[in-house]
Amino acid sequence: MADKVRVAVLISGRGTNMVALAEHKRRDPERPYEIVLVASNVPEARGLVVAKRLGIPTWTRSHKGMTREEFDALLDEQMRAHEVELIALAGYMRLLSPGFVEAWEARILNIHPSLLPLYPGLDTHKRAIEAGDAFGGCSVHVVTQGLDDGPVVAQAKVRIRPGESAESLAERVLKEEHGLYPVALERYCAALLTY
Repeated sequence: MADKVRVAVLISGRGTNMVALAEHKRRDPERPYEIVLVASNVPEARGLVVAKRLGIPTWTRSHKGMTREEFDALLDEQMRAHEVELIALAGYMRLLSPGFVEAWEARILNIHPSLLPLYPGLDTHKRAIEAGDAFGGCSVHVVTQGLDDGPVVAQAKVRIRPGESAESLAERVLKEEHGLYPVALERYCAALLTY
C-alpha cells in the first residue's frame, strides 16, 4: 500500500456524503486517502454529475435485470481495475452480496443514520422518535454479512427535539454525517497504513 489508501465511494443518489469526503480531502491533500472512483447502481444519480465536476472518475450500471451476485461481480471488477483498497458506502441503497462482502472483508465502511445497534435498516428517524428516544444520530461501521451489524468505528448524537418530525431529524443528522464520515474514513485509512 502506498502512502494513501485508494478509496471508491458507492452512491445511489445525491452523493452528499461523497462530496463531504472529497471536500475533506481537498482541504488537506495530505490526508491518508484518495478517492479514485465513484460508482453507482443508478445511472441517473445526481452524485455522479457532482463527482465528474470534482474530477473523480465514475462508473455506473443499472442493477435491474441482474442478480445481486452478477451486479456485484461487475462492481468488483471495477474496484480491481481502479486498484481500490477500501470502499466507502455513501447512500448506496443496495445490499451487497455475501461473496462481495467476504472478498472485501474489513475494507468496506458505511454511514448509517442511527446510533447502532439501534435501528438497522430503513426508517431510522421515525423509529427513534416513535420509541421516545432522547437522541438520534449516525454511525460509521465496518460492513459485515449482517445488516448494519459490523463494528462501529464512530458515532455522532443529535438531540431529538419536542415535536420533531422524521424529516427535520433526518436533515439535522445528515449534517452530522457530513462531519463524522470524513474524519472516521481518515482515521480508518491511517490505521490501515500502519499495518
